[in-house]
This record gives sequence, structure tokens and C-alpha cells, in this order.
Amino acid sequence: MRQQVKVIKLSGNLNASTSQEFRQTITETLEIGVKIVLVDCQDVTFMDSSGLGALVLAFKTLRAADTKLVLCSINEQVRILFELTSMDKVFEIFPSQDAFNRIVLSAN
Repeated sequence: MRQQVKVIKLSGNLNASTSQEFRQTITETLEIGVKIVLVDCQDVTFMDSSGLGALVLAFKTLRAADTKLVLCSINEQVRILFELTSMDKVFEIFPSQDAFNRIVLSAN
């Protein structure tokens, strides 16, 4: 059976002023009940600690609802932030949406 996937495409800055909108999107996603949330960061130009905190909170919230959160297409600045905070060990990160589709969806 194919898993239900919700793709959330972020763009611009993910910081204190924009992370509230992201959290609202996560809440709405919980209401529709999917198995995997794929956060596509291809168009994210900057992420600070507030943005990272929003992703961690989303990860914990979704995990509590038995939903998996994965990321794809992070840029170099975001990758460095993840590596410095060891969040690259917590989040499953795919190089692209296509890679996610090949690896995860084809496994089912």
C-alpha cells in the first residue's frame, strides 16, 4: 500500500517571523492525517535557530502522531547549521524530491 505523503515547500527565510506559519501548516497537516511529511527546502535561502527550532518541534509533534518528517533539497548554509547542531543525525535528509520518491515510495 502506498503511503500518504504531504509535501511542504518552504521558501525564503525560515526564522522567528516565518516559523509560526510553518507550525500552522504542520497543525493543518496533522488534521488531514498523512504518514510522511516531506519538507522541501530547495527555495530556503536562510534558516536561523528559530527556524531550526520550528523543524524540531514539527518533528516531535508529528512523531507523536505516528507521522514521519523528512527533509529534502537543503542548501549549504542549512546543511552547515544542521551539522553544527548534529540535527543531520536526527532528520532524514534526501538530496531531492526525486531521490525521496525513488528511495521511500519505491520501497512500498
